[in-house]
Amino acid sequence: MSSGPEGIVRDQPTEMPSEGGPLLEYRGAVPPAPAWFQDAVATPYESDSVAVNGAQVRYQRWGQRGKPGLLLVHGNGAHAHWWDFIAPYFAEHYNVAALTFSGMGESDWRETYDMATFSAEQMAVAEDAGLFDAEVKPIIVAHSFGGFVTLVTGAEHGDRFTGMVIVDSPVNPPERPHRGPPRSGRPNRVYDDLASALGRFRLAPPQLCENYYAMDYIARWSLKKQDDGWTWKFDPSIWTHFEPNDAPGDMLKAAKCRIAIIRGEESDLMPNDVGDYMRKLLGHQVPFISIPHARHHVMLDQPLAFVSALRTLLAEWDHSEPHRSI
Repeated sequence: MSSGPEGIVRDQPTEMPSEGGPLLEYRGAVPPAPAWFQDAVATPYESDSVAVNGAQVRYQRWGQRGKPGLLLVHGNGAHAHWWDFIAPYFAEHYNVAALTFSGMGESDWRETYDMATFSAEQMAVAEDAGLFDAEVKPIIVAHSFGGFVTLVTGAEHGDRFTGMVIVDSPVNPPERPHRGPPRSGRPNRVYDDLASALGRFRLAPPQLCENYYAMDYIARWSLKKQDDGWTWKFDPSIWTHFEPNDAPGDMLKAAKCRIAIIRGEESDLMPNDVGDYMRKLLGHQVPFISIPHARHHVMLDQPLAFVSALRTLLAEWDHSEPHRSI
């Protein structure tokens, strides 16, 4: 589905069409993966959690405390493990943390959800993981729905960060129609076995992704076993108890730190007119990077190209000053 006025993009669905998803053909087997991917996901990391407004928020951490902080933020319905094959490429030079928002992945569920609380979770994980311990301020890299949470953080706490990298989070122009997420809150389906559950996994909004090994990896981390079978970890009632923000454009302009935008060049959510509108809001003074042959799920479609672009951007920020007043 497309993003709504509150910037909701569902990155993992609760239900699949009857024909199943692209992992169905593997019947529960792990798809072949390149050596770089296997090495990346085998990289050790620390797992921890921090309490935020009564819920335990899980996160992972790579690298050495005291180095510059880098916070990686997932999209709607996703979790921190979407970054397991990206984070190791930054662990040599950064203290890297990836959080899982409440109601998603292995973090606790809440009675109600709102953007201010999600933003508080970002700040709490950054504090608990030691991202503010270095002499330089940390950086946030956020995909999809996580980018909209990061805009809230940037408007409220941006002076504590060097910058924010917004990855395929579309701030739509006023004339572009908006649709929010479904608010039905149907319970997550329970599958008899892991293979059946994996076979129903797909990306949303729907898109092709040739890297089945990456999809399989995040799908396995998206599921949990219970007495009667396997089901998704995320809270299906999040959006029935959600208080949205309706002014992402204002928050984009209000950020108190540097901003860069990365999009998939073939993303249905970030076509040229949306990108042009966002650049206009920012005075055409920020980096705007398109990853070739990538759709909305940039780090799944072109993971190494994404790593290369992000490394280049962060290196440039390390040796330059912002080109606009912030």
